[in-house]
Amino acid sequence: MPLSTIPVESIPSEELQPEDLPFTLRDLKAAIPDYCFEPSTFRSLSYFFFDIGVIASLYAIAHTINSWLFFPLFWLAQGTMFWALFVVGHDCGHGSFSKHKWLNNLIGHLSHTPILVPYHGWRISHRTHHANTGNIDTDESWYPISKATYDEMEGGARFLRFTLFLFAYPFYLFFRSPGRQGSHFLPNSPLFRPSEKWDVITSTACIILFVGFLAWVGFTFGPLFLINYYVMPYLVFVVWLDLVTYLHHTEPDIPWYRNDSWNFLKGAVSTIDRDYGFINNIHHNIGTHVAHHVFLSMPHYYLKDATAAIKPVMGEYFRESKDSVWTSFWRSARECIYVPNEGQKIYYQARR
Repeated sequence: MPLSTIPVESIPSEELQPEDLPFTLRDLKAAIPDYCFEPSTFRSLSYFFFDIGVIASLYAIAHTINSWLFFPLFWLAQGTMFWALFVVGHDCGHGSFSKHKWLNNLIGHLSHTPILVPYHGWRISHRTHHANTGNIDTDESWYPISKATYDEMEGGARFLRFTLFLFAYPFYLFFRSPGRQGSHFLPNSPLFRPSEKWDVITSTACIILFVGFLAWVGFTFGPLFLINYYVMPYLVFVVWLDLVTYLHHTEPDIPWYRNDSWNFLKGAVSTIDRDYGFINNIHHNIGTHVAHHVFLSMPHYYLKDATAAIKPVMGEYFRESKDSVWTSFWRSARECIYVPNEGQKIYYQARR
């Protein structure tokens, strides 16, 4: 069975040890307090219900004020809360929301369906991303293109990839990444095993039902109502999702590896922590990305503690940006265009 189809938790730890890092997976795990690996169902549910409560309150406030002066602020706030809700479902997909699979699947669908994310389809492809992070040949999302591929791209394709990439997520769900074909909605997609057929069908059916509900809202209250109360916040959510994912895996000094020189731990630490300011507390510590990639089944509310524990062990191998998010974004957008056609450990390059 190829590595991309194996959940990280099932890979024996001795197979995950690199030969050129001064620490092992066991060293990192030993440094982290045991409680960090134990999800609290009550605490996890509190974050879910808090997000739902804030979303409902924002809808009530927007409906009460009903002013075009307020709507742009509402779009930004509600789209940010959609993103926070996605992160709750993200925990469910990793099994870090609770120890109960049925509850993870239930809350995962309740979190992801309203923001048009097929929970099981996303969960499975996201598993592939975590099992192959940093592997330029097999990673699932936000992997670089080669210089040769860049040279062959037409103007329209370059515009989409390097200008409109913050709106890429809906296209990724339907068409997957360039060079890796398959839809997140179809059970016969190469993304999925035959045994996952009914999981995929269940999530796709939920999305179809919710799209039907949105169509009813638009027909009943008018398209402008639907745009104001759903489409615009949804677009803000998409930008948040693409921005955060892009920033955690796109940096000039983050290495990528060819398949022959890659292993799990080298790939897992080839990401970077970001500080989103006060947004950190809204989107559930998603900026603590290194610890999350090393131990993906850890609840989000323990990632700060785990990060503090592994930083002394990792030393200079722990990447943490001191720049503002927007400074980092601007730098990466200008300098991270393609990677060399050859080499085992490679880095992004700017346009020449």
